[in-house]
Amino acid sequence: MDHSALAARTAAQWDDDIVPQLTDYIRIPAKSPHYDPAWEAHGHIEKVIRQAEAWVRKQPVKGLSVEIVRLAGRTPVLFFEVPAQGTARSETVLLYGHLDKQPEMTGWREDLGPWLPKLENGKLYGRGGADDGYAVFASLAAIGALHAQGVPHARLVGLIETCEESGSYDLPPYLELLAPRMGAVDFVIGLDSGCGDYERLWVTTSLRGMSAGTLTVRVLGEGVHSGDASGIVPSSFRIARRLLERLEDSASGRILPDDFHAPIPDERVRQAHVAAATLGETVVRKFPFAGATQPMQRELPEAVLNRTWRPALSVTGADGLPAIADAGNVLRPLTSLKLSLRLPPTVDGEAATRAMKALLEKDAPYGATVTFQPDHDATGWNAPATAKWLDTALASASETFYRKPNAAMGEGGTIPFMGMLGQQFPDAQFLITGVLGPKSNAHGPNEFLHVPYARSLTACVASVIAAHAAR
Repeated sequence: MDHSALAARTAAQWDDDIVPQLTDYIRIPAKSPHYDPAWEAHGHIEKVIRQAEAWVRKQPVKGLSVEIVRLAGRTPVLFFEVPAQGTARSETVLLYGHLDKQPEMTGWREDLGPWLPKLENGKLYGRGGADDGYAVFASLAAIGALHAQGVPHARLVGLIETCEESGSYDLPPYLELLAPRMGAVDFVIGLDSGCGDYERLWVTTSLRGMSAGTLTVRVLGEGVHSGDASGIVPSSFRIARRLLERLEDSASGRILPDDFHAPIPDERVRQAHVAAATLGETVVRKFPFAGATQPMQRELPEAVLNRTWRPALSVTGADGLPAIADAGNVLRPLTSLKLSLRLPPTVDGEAATRAMKALLEKDAPYGATVTFQPDHDATGWNAPATAKWLDTALASASETFYRKPNAAMGEGGTIPFMGMLGQQFPDAQFLITGVLGPKSNAHGPNEFLHVPYARSLTACVASVIAAHAAR
């Protein structure tokens, strides 16, 4: 394989073809079904999956076939197949990504917006480009680069879903339906993860799980004058605070019940120390802290483990709280808080959600009406031991296309598909990687895709697919 030619081809395709495709993709508000229950009527998910299908069909890849697979009442998936080239091996490589997006979020720069793409200094701003609309385009670009040189590869299949940001609840029926067509998958490439910096190939070794739902505390049938009621009617907000204290120590942020913790493997602890040494202060300083705000943990290896192997709670939304401009002197009837509890990779998401519901609803203070309504949960994923061929291939790819050694680290986010695949193909090797690096801000304002990094990552994917065939 001519590595220089491969790098030049993937870079040119990114600049001439993929960036324009992603620019069009970003304009489409294809929010995940959890955030857009009327997704089918609105048609945005249909637009992005048809855009991807049309583009895939045009790729110069011998034997390529692609189709949109549909099950009634579920978001569609894009499935593509490429027969093996130059090898008699029977194994299959599975490439994964998704096209659905997170909602808008506030706080975007005045000249930016979630559906307003802008390319600036090598960064393509807008919702979904990096998380991870680019995956299907990068996958086919990598395969096309191998075909341009006649480089052998195993049979390849791709599965691009449209429900990932909702916890992939539509995916299991598709896995059952498509499993016979996937065949003997022994290598999975997932392009929905992150990178510690933009200088090397990063491999994700674990992913946290999640329990999410809405805690509601109701104390009145309707709001009443606070001067009349306060001191007699308990505050729904104060009760919610007390309930959250059962789950989280507000002074430290530590999650209290043992149900939500798991032992951290020694290998992951060692990797955290290496990642912290590689990244330095970037581990904590990549976040846009306001003013003099300090991180929860200043010991960098411990900060890495906090983000990847320890549970943590975020309150991501609220109802029952009027905007400040509209807030009169009223004791409100209820407070609702959207809770997102990140879980260690080896904690069962469904069991954790049951434990969370029982913890929050038990013995409500003052007899208030308390409910915790789960909306989705996911079990995390911990990678199997890396095979020698893959370890060598990753090191070679990073040195070739980034000129620096590769690195490994767990990720704090959740890709439910990985846990599903780990169960379905327990003997498979995994390359989980992505372009979500410092300040890329997936799910938040000013999300961007680092185009130069993505170019080189695409070349790395092609190189590792070739190494899989040659092992």
